[in-house]
Amino acid sequence: MATIKKTAKSVKPKKAAVKKPAAKKPVVKKPAAKKAAVKKPAAKKPAAKKAAVKKPAAKKPVVKKVAAKKPAAKKPVVKKPAAKKPAAKKPVVKKPAVKKPVVKKPEVKAAPEAQKTAAPATEQEVKFRNLFEAYNQQKLPFAQGYIVSSFFKESSTYSIIEIVSYAAVKEIYTTAEGLTFVTGGKKLYILVEPDIYHNKPVEPVSRSKTDGEYIPKRFSELEIIIAKNQTKIMVAKEPIETFGSFTILEPKGMNFSIVFYELPDVLITLGNFLQTTLNRQRKVPEADAKKAAKLITDIITKTMSSEGEYR
Repeated sequence: MATIKKTAKSVKPKKAAVKKPAAKKPVVKKPAAKKAAVKKPAAKKPAAKKAAVKKPAAKKPVVKKVAAKKPAAKKPVVKKPAAKKPAAKKPVVKKPAVKKPVVKKPEVKAAPEAQKTAAPATEQEVKFRNLFEAYNQQKLPFAQGYIVSSFFKESSTYSIIEIVSYAAVKEIYTTAEGLTFVTGGKKLYILVEPDIYHNKPVEPVSRSKTDGEYIPKRFSELEIIIAKNQTKIMVAKEPIETFGSFTILEPKGMNFSIVFYELPDVLITLGNFLQTTLNRQRKVPEADAKKAAKLITDIITKTMSSEGEYR
């Protein structure tokens, strides 16, 4: 029994010794668990994350630098407006220089106005035209005009000249023979007969039509001028009147048909034209050609013009 008590006493201190291990190393094992807890946050992993953060962090500024290069590409865009726009302003500065011609523009406007007034004057200067060209250009006078047609013989200076006056034309059209005027008119015949003509005694009304020697007049119906070279210029005293319409034959070879516009000086123009034609083409001396032209225009004035009997 005494032995048992000793053991009991000895056991009590042992229990106190057991309390120490209660705070003990198994409790210290908890820091071991803490070590495992320390392993869980493993400073390396966040270190890896930091490196991962650093890498994109470093790349982002790099990306920004590339973004900075893009505006560098915009520099050509800046070149487009480049100082060229101010260069465009320089012509704007030139525009005031153009203002000086702008001051001249009124002068240029005055010039066309002068041309407008000159345009009718230009038309007046065109006192006659080739009949068929005038027809094609639609420049034939419908109100009133004169047509001079010539029929020359190539073998000699024998020739016939016809002068037609007309007014109030209703229509003009072409035919197989020539140009037809739908209106009344008057026709004056002039015959130029050279000294070497072999049928002098024959009345012009009886001469050959096929040879181009005929006019519907007798000697008694003609005014006759004998030139110095013995050429005879025979002018009908009165024209023949046509009713309804008349046709101007289309000229061939040396022949021609000229239309004269009804202008204030038309008879002077007509007289000068006849004088030149008789002198240069029919070999009539100039003084005699002038005399014959004066005779013809006097007859036209009395019998074919608006101032005479012609209506």
